[in-house]
Amino acid sequence: MDNGKRTVVVTGFGPFGEHAVNASWVAVQELELLGLGPDVQLHVQEVPVEYQAVNRLLPSLWEQYQPQLVVHVGVSGAATTVTLEMCGHNHGYKRLDNCRFCPDTQCCVEGGADCIDSVIDMETVCRRVNASGLDVAVTVSKDAGRYLCDYTYYLSLHLSGGCSAFVHVPPLEEPYSGEQLGHALRAVLLEMLEQLGQDQGTNHCKHRH
Repeated sequence: MDNGKRTVVVTGFGPFGEHAVNASWVAVQELELLGLGPDVQLHVQEVPVEYQAVNRLLPSLWEQYQPQLVVHVGVSGAATTVTLEMCGHNHGYKRLDNCRFCPDTQCCVEGGADCIDSVIDMETVCRRVNASGLDVAVTVSKDAGRYLCDYTYYLSLHLSGGCSAFVHVPPLEEPYSGEQLGHALRAVLLEMLEQLGQDQGTNHCKHRH
């Protein structure tokens, strides 16, 4: 981008299983209404709960927007907090998607590392957001679940050289509203951007062509 703004892409997932309304997409839409301030160009995208759709969509998002940061948001029925995932995993994808498909190899990127960590220090982001007085609890995790969330995260980390993030949210009203989740995402993303800005000199966020 030549306008001096930083570009951020945020995705949420569409419906699947018991989640006829996916809290992640609701939260991302709330974030879009709030924005990330005048210096950030925010693009949001709903992602189908389909492995092959993810394989097509993620590279196109990186190519189209050349973002400084991509953040994926997913729902977890087990979550009661906003959860910052620290890493994505390459193997173990046995669950069928909305098209009743899963990879034959049960693998995201053949020949890829077993696990890729985000360059973002999630524990620091978590600590700072929790100290900010937000009415939403934030925690960290090292297991994004070996389904489309984890698959999407690993592929994005692979494409970006680690410059991606994944945030799990609980189902709506369990206990937070969509509006609360949107405010929490905004606080989390602003902390991530501040951290990346401080680390800019290392130039470690590069898209893999």
